Order: sequence, then structure tokens, then C-alpha cells
Amino acid sequence: MHTRSYLRASTDEQDATRARAQIESFAADHGLTIVGTFIENESGATLKRPELFRLLADSRPGDVLLVEQVDRLSRLTEADWLKLRAAIEAKQVRVVALDLPTSWQLTAPGDEFTRRMFSAVNGMMLDMLAAVARKDYEDRRRRQAQGIAKAKADGAYRGRPEDTERNAGIAGMLRSGMSWSAIQAAAGCSRATVAKVAKRQAVGV
Repeated sequence: MHTRSYLRASTDEQDATRARAQIESFAADHGLTIVGTFIENESGATLKRPELFRLLADSRPGDVLLVEQVDRLSRLTEADWLKLRAAIEAKQVRVVALDLPTSWQLTAPGDEFTRRMFSAVNGMMLDMLAAVARKDYEDRRRRQAQGIAKAKADGAYRGRPEDTERNAGIAGMLRSGMSWSAIQAAAGCSRATVAKVAKRQAVGV
């Protein structure tokens, strides 16, 4: 049984590796061997997460997908969550989350009946927490939209300031012919940010 950790943050400004030490400590305490760490800055509300699916592609039946919290894995709609869960189940990967104690039992050896019982209980808990994470996402988006609308009405909305220094560096790397993946790694940004800077260059902005 191998373990692969998945670290995700929603935006370029957030540190996706923030929970890495905590995850590694949990793995050591539970006798898990982390053979790969997959990191990306993408929204949990979308299925367009190449690192997560690369993790699943590398996994074998019985391996562990280790996350800090269930919402790192999913803030998806019900339909998209069912697609992701089906992909996880097809690979027969065990999802273990630090915020889901029922999942910790999946790291311990046991007979087939015990494993199936804990897997079933954990599946129900995952469904529930995925739904809670989606509701939290939608509530925050609604409050954010309400706040922006009020600020605009009051003439106080300015939007998020652009990181011009970072984007200038991305533009330079694009001109030098670096690949988008290399630029993402060097700048610590998302593919969407590289695409935005590339689009600006293409139209001469």
C-alpha cells in the first residue's frame, strides 16, 4: 500500500503547500509511506485539476489518497462529485483525510469484512462532507457577490490589485520560449494566470 498526498489551494496567492508538514507528520504517525506529493493551485469547485487526476492515474488498488481536509478534494457540484468519486472508486483508492477520523481506519490492516465496513461508512461521510464543502463555497460566493455589489453601490469597490511584478516576469519567460508548465513552477502561479498574460501579449496589451 502506497500513499500519495494531494495539496490544493484555490488561488495563486494561497500557499498550496501550507499543510505539507502536517500531512507528513500524520503519515509518519500512522505508518504510511508517501511515495508522491501532488500540488496545484486550482479551485475545488472544478474538475479541471490535472495533478489530482495524475495522482489517480499513478495509483494502484489499495493505495491511499491523503488530504488535509475533504474540501481540498471537493467543493464540487453533486454531479461533478459523483464523477470524481466514481474515478476514485474505479482505481480502488482509499481516501484518508485528516479532518475525517472515520477514514483513519483505512490505513490499518484488517480482514476483508472490516475493510468493507469502514469503506462504506467512510463513503457516506465523504458524501456528506463534500456536500457541506459545496454549500460553504456557494455561501461564501454569495456573500462575496453581495459585498462587491454594496461596495460598487457605495463607489468603494476597487477589485484585487494585480501582481504586476510577477506578471512581468511571466511575460518575459513567455517571450523566452519557456513552456507553460515551467513558468507555472518558476512563478508559483496557476495555468490560468499564464494564459491571461499570454493573451495580453497576443493582443499587444
